[in-house]
Amino acid sequence: MTDTPSLPDDPGLHAPVRMLQELLRSHERREGPHAARRIVVGLAGLPGSGKSTLAARLVAALDRREGPGTAVALGMDGFHLSRAQLARFPDPARALARRGAPWTFDARALAERLRRLRAKPASTDAADGAVVRWPSFAHGVGDPVPDAVAVPPATRLVVIEGLYLLHRHDGWDLDGLLDACWYLDVDADAALERLTRRHMASWGLDRAAATARVQANDRLNAQIVAASRHRADVLLPARCAGL
Repeated sequence: MTDTPSLPDDPGLHAPVRMLQELLRSHERREGPHAARRIVVGLAGLPGSGKSTLAARLVAALDRREGPGTAVALGMDGFHLSRAQLARFPDPARALARRGAPWTFDARALAERLRRLRAKPASTDAADGAVVRWPSFAHGVGDPVPDAVAVPPATRLVVIEGLYLLHRHDGWDLDGLLDACWYLDVDADAALERLTRRHMASWGLDRAAATARVQANDRLNAQIVAASRHRADVLLPARCAGL
């Protein structure tokens, strides 16, 4: 462990980072210093709640305390079904319009990749071939990019963020694949307002068009996500994401 007498972290991060450290310590006590698997912590929350920002900040803070390369942040956006796959749905127009709903992701592929991520030894020997590949999402083209992210073998903990990590319908069931799953507890109206502004900035939409898009799709998805909130191990307040 690296001693860091003065941490530059936002005060809102101190408690969740300590929880991540305790997960590491507990895991090491159970499994020994050469644990045969990684710790995977889920971070769920509404669209626009700040999950990806918080995941990156948590990993950066944990690396400052435990040493570079201790943790990595991943997202589930790379498991979106491609536009070509959605076009083969019985109602392709609806599938594309509702992209981001639980049934427009490949939940089975996510579960399979999580198993590999957990099972790979956190070896420090990069030559052992224990690198796990993870997909990303190219917003410029609107499709996933397979195997775009490499998780090095020395990574001890992964924070994965996503909407439906606590969802248990539509083929989603990640029970036993996450050591813990937290929920970023942000006001729905505030999250959707952030999402509206994001749509305006990303897609060049005016407020009316961005609001219509949020109401037709993102608000529906937010309601689905909120229904899984009770399954979370920990509810993180909005201040953890700087909101």
